[in-house]
Amino acid sequence: MMRHAILLPVALLAGTGIARQAPPTFQPTAAQTALQAKARAAGATALAATAAPGGGMILHGSVEGRRFVLTIPSNWTGETVLFGQGYALPGTPPSVPTDPLAKDPGGGLFKHLYAQGIASGIAAVDKNGIATETATRNTMRLRALAAKLGAKRFYAVGGSMGGNIVLSLIENHPNAFSGAVAMCGVTQGWLTMFRQLADMRGAYDVLTAGTPYALPGGKDLTRSALPIVPPPGDPTSGEAFREAQKMKLLSPILALFLAAKANPQGPEARIIRQMAAIGGFAPDPAALGAPISSAALGMDDIRATMGGLPIGNRDTVYAPPEMDAAQAADFNRRMQRYDADPRAVAYARRWHEATGRFRIPLVTVHQTIDSLVPFAQTQGLGRIAAAAGNSARLAQYAVPPTTIPLPGGLTGYTHCGFTPAQNIAAFDAMRSWVRTGRRPAADAVR
Repeated sequence: MMRHAILLPVALLAGTGIARQAPPTFQPTAAQTALQAKARAAGATALAATAAPGGGMILHGSVEGRRFVLTIPSNWTGETVLFGQGYALPGTPPSVPTDPLAKDPGGGLFKHLYAQGIASGIAAVDKNGIATETATRNTMRLRALAAKLGAKRFYAVGGSMGGNIVLSLIENHPNAFSGAVAMCGVTQGWLTMFRQLADMRGAYDVLTAGTPYALPGGKDLTRSALPIVPPPGDPTSGEAFREAQKMKLLSPILALFLAAKANPQGPEARIIRQMAAIGGFAPDPAALGAPISSAALGMDDIRATMGGLPIGNRDTVYAPPEMDAAQAADFNRRMQRYDADPRAVAYARRWHEATGRFRIPLVTVHQTIDSLVPFAQTQGLGRIAAAAGNSARLAQYAVPPTTIPLPGGLTGYTHCGFTPAQNIAAFDAMRSWVRTGRRPAADAVR
């Protein structure tokens, strides 16, 4: 839900380190000591508590071996938000924030919740990459623990992949939550999203073959192009290695856009327009770079998670713009063809595709242009909910896109580039809907 820098390597984005003083030794109150005792009695292990502002407590631990963090204000109302985290590259160690208030994963929302006396919790996934199933299971483990600590009302909130987790939670566990918010989420489902990622990568390979802009690595669209784990003996840290691999993929894409900027009527600009039309993304360096690098680094994880390839394009006839019939035929001949594995499709539908049959108020917010999760995802959920006769429980908001600077004087659209005010407004609109029964106004989030 924060203003993400798409999937650009940290080397491209300047950051400033701020020295922080060591937190004071935490002296829990009697009530906080009792909460920790309840957590242990409920099966939580490896508990560690630290001080939060205003006499609150941040509680870390594990439930059935899965890590979690709970932020509990001193004036806890019993309301609790469980947060679905966004996508992280496979190979990245699963984690939860050490201090969700200091480094707010909700783009200002966690601080707002805390000030309202609302607890918040995050459960780590079993592995990064595509993780909706494990996030759903682990979040429900954390929900059970929080209920034993005194939680009375639960809300599900998440952004990007976390939006897909929210849909999984409220559709698979219809009585577990009172309301939900999905920001910039994969709310329709992964099948359409995966197909767009693969189409974008395939179109890029076809259209840039033999040019200086071709992607490095393997060309099989059903496999990752580059490894994400350092080879044996490589002293590079995993994080640094993954950043370097992303940079290898993004560099030729940025070079393509710089050439198009220098000659807007040239072949590079035409390639960009054609790729964007095929993939369904904006003709923008971030909106092409993020999907292509995600597909090129994440396809092996998709296959491993789902037990096969969940998408196919065997019978698709692509119609790139600005091509005559012969050029379009040649493009279709050169585009790699692949078939979906029925087992993988079934898995995707079980864990990753919305049914629209949720029973609680759901608020979604999406930027009209997003660099990684297309606005079409929120439109797709709207159609699914309408087909299920459930539009009355869905309030959807479209907000303007935002951009960030990129190398070479380029700019790119953000992914989940919401302001804190938008994140907070979405939650407050949902919470008010739950408490009053009145649907939020059309301008509740803007």
